Amino acid sequence: MVLMKPLFNENIYFYPLDNEDKKQAYEYFLKAYEHQMKGDMDNAVGLYKKSLEAFPTAEAHTFLGWTYSFMGMYDEAIEECHKAIATDPDFGNPYNDIGAYLIEQSQLDEAIPWLERATRAKRYESYCFPHFNLGRIWEQKGEWDRAIEAYRNALKENPNYALAAKASRRLQTMMN
Repeated sequence: MVLMKPLFNENIYFYPLDNEDKKQAYEYFLKAYEHQMKGDMDNAVGLYKKSLEAFPTAEAHTFLGWTYSFMGMYDEAIEECHKAIATDPDFGNPYNDIGAYLIEQSQLDEAIPWLERATRAKRYESYCFPHFNLGRIWEQKGEWDRAIEAYRNALKENPNYALAAKASRRLQTMMN
């Protein structure tokens, strides 16, 4: 089996690729991601499941959940995130994703603790996302100061995060 160039950095749980199960799981994971990005969700689901059969990882559970979310299957997406957390509680993505899916289901109060946990996760590269999602919640609740603070926190994590910058400016303009 020929491995493709790594899509993610060494923080991914597959590393090191030191046995055949991990290598096979990683290959399926990469193929699943390619299908997902092309909009071929059914094949992506099947390939993520094959990845999980070969070697279970928090990443594969999380990305399978993300794929389910694209299909409007939020309960299944949340279930995969719970499996991801059980596999690796330090991985931040599934905490944020559960929060984001709960927002989509209009369960704002239930989303908050998940997003707060994502901001404190030990292994997470995109801390800007849970801060931004918290901003979305505070904005929907009419808590403008808290929303602006959350958007600013997102910008501290990623100064180039255009959605957070736009949201922060919009709220500041509304409050003036």
